[in-house]
Amino acid sequence: MRRVRQIERFSDECHEIQLQQLTQLLDEAKNTEYGRKHGFARLQDINDFKKAVPLVRYEDLRPYIMQMVEGKSDVLWCGVTRNFAQSSGTSDGKSKYVPITKESFSRCHYRGGVDCVALYLAMNPQSRIFDGKAFILGGSYANELHLRKDVVVGDLSANLINNINPLANLVRIPDKQTALMEDWSKKLPALVEASRRQNVTNISGVPSWFLSVIKEVMRREGVESIHDVWHNLEVFFHGGISFKPYRSQYESITDKTKMHFVETYNASEGFFAVQSSPDSPAMLLLLDLGVFYEFIPLSDVDSDNPQTLTARDVEPGHTYELVITACNGLWRYRIGDTVRVEQTMPLKITIAGRTKHFINAFGEELMVHNADAAIERACRQTGAAVANYTVAPVYATATTKGRHEWLIEFDRRPADMEAFADLLDRCLQQENSDYEAKRFQDIFIDRLSIVEARRGLFDDWLLQRSGKLGGQRKIPRLYNSRDIIDSMLEINKQSKK
Repeated sequence: MRRVRQIERFSDECHEIQLQQLTQLLDEAKNTEYGRKHGFARLQDINDFKKAVPLVRYEDLRPYIMQMVEGKSDVLWCGVTRNFAQSSGTSDGKSKYVPITKESFSRCHYRGGVDCVALYLAMNPQSRIFDGKAFILGGSYANELHLRKDVVVGDLSANLINNINPLANLVRIPDKQTALMEDWSKKLPALVEASRRQNVTNISGVPSWFLSVIKEVMRREGVESIHDVWHNLEVFFHGGISFKPYRSQYESITDKTKMHFVETYNASEGFFAVQSSPDSPAMLLLLDLGVFYEFIPLSDVDSDNPQTLTARDVEPGHTYELVITACNGLWRYRIGDTVRVEQTMPLKITIAGRTKHFINAFGEELMVHNADAAIERACRQTGAAVANYTVAPVYATATTKGRHEWLIEFDRRPADMEAFADLLDRCLQQENSDYEAKRFQDIFIDRLSIVEARRGLFDDWLLQRSGKLGGQRKIPRLYNSRDIIDSMLEINKQSKK
């Protein structure tokens, strides 16, 4: 296939391809407000670019992006941008709005999807993927902002489905109206009805979301394997959250002789990478999709002026913070992800995590500032007082949904712990729109649970781990695995000596 041959060039022409991407991006945006401010027209090479254009986070670009949301043209990217992907995770607002320009649709997100299929077919030449339908699980549009009618804000997947080539609708399910439904209590049965009589050969979406759909299809049909319904299902293109906690559940409800799992790195900010070998979870960094990549060594992440490396300078076995410059108008943008370089020719990565503590076990992107604000509000309303807390996910099993587990040491406990848990859950939904979406009518995850820590537990745990206490030794408020909380729960069972 022609595209596979182009991708094979990534090994030997990594720097040249990336330099070409940067040159094109600077030329296209040189007459924008941001381009004029930073002299894009005068920049001759990568070093000039690094000197002239600052590293930024979302908070730095928010004023520009809000101008784009309001319909102003030529701000961060040429022309008017009418589509924005909404997600949580900033410290100064409930949601962030990532521009999706015409170019990022065509050159990045959709081409990335094509590359997924091309690489899958290269790995599986006997595939019959085109003999049936693609089941693409999407989100919905948001109503959080009062916008002009021609500006649309919603989940990335909703934007992609709404703007897809109409011909693609012939080979995918469900129809657009069902795919974009907002009420999940109605959407779930609609998805089941739209799919259970179809010849589904491939599915795409977030593992936690799709597991709910598949289980409901199986329940309706009275079967124990989804292959008893979708006989020709052969591949799940998944992304958004780690697949590790869900792999065993998927393997238990699929025929392992038929099923393949392909990880993708398709974020609101761009389509970055896709798994290219069945023998390794590492994902191939897609170098020619309108994105120029930089990498900050972990040792430099907290520096006031961190140095960045280009794709040809990174080393296998090292972890870096990812920085992108892309055709959506994000310039030297620190997206908050860390990646581990697994090999360099071609460049392959795995997602290591976030630069800050977080929980994203179910696609909720919960940040520490969300949790801090929620528990502060809950305590204020109940008269409770918290000395310390930590939170971790409880993953779904065959019979239970996932949830968050809070281990809390109270200075003053609430009168009714269950009522406090209800209130804390509501406060958390108010602080984080993605958590709110996942909690809607308990469809994807259950209400959080609270375990009361005995007095002194947190100090005891720190003493056992490090032998010291102090301001520099802290237990993470949020942790995306159960490593910390499980060890603390074990100590919590012991009486204080």
